[in-house]
Amino acid sequence: MAESSDEITYVAVVNDEEQYSIWARGRDLPAGWREAGFSGPKQDCLAHIERVWTDMRPLSLRRAMER
Repeated sequence: MAESSDEITYVAVVNDEEQYSIWARGRDLPAGWREAGFSGPKQDCLAHIERVWTDMRPLSLRRAMER
């Protein structure tokens, strides 16, 4: 029987452009993504990302606009 999303532990992940997502703990991360230091139930991970990801622009765009 498959686990429900309430039973799965997720990790917040971030890529090189500082864009966030969540990923099921224990699964291999896609290339270019790394753990962002937070894990827990899906809704907790999404709430964490909402708190920390305050600028949705990719890092490369933010840097270009600073020049």
